[in-house]
Amino acid sequence: MNTVKLVAVFAENRPGQAARVTGILARANINIRCITVASSGAFGVMKLLVNDPELACHALKQESIAATLTEVIAVEMPDKPGALHSVADCLASADINLANTSGFVINNRAILVIEVENPAQAGTVLKKHGLHVLTQKETLAI
Repeated sequence: MNTVKLVAVFAENRPGQAARVTGILARANINIRCITVASSGAFGVMKLLVNDPELACHALKQESIAATLTEVIAVEMPDKPGALHSVADCLASADINLANTSGFVINNRAILVIEVENPAQAGTVLKKHGLHVLTQKETLAI
């Protein structure tokens, strides 16, 4: 199954934490392709799509940063009104819940990164609906 690895970083919600994480990744020569940050009270989660997830996770852990790898789906969808609804509706009809999602448009390609309980099932459903589920390599080549 085509899945993509995101690096999830758990950190205190205070000034300088993003700079600390991005500095560690820069020194490890890690290229950040996409980032989301969500905070709740004293702590937050940064999720990063990077060129080398394993190395990124290792570099962060070496600096005592809590980091894990998360398997997600990256799906290419049309860059037009209603496209996100089509993907959400497709997954809803298969009783698949979107735990977290983020998206970006680059080079006229709309990419939706989806966290679900069962990425393989979600990928199969999306493919059956004619959507292209990207591999890690394809996602990073955009």
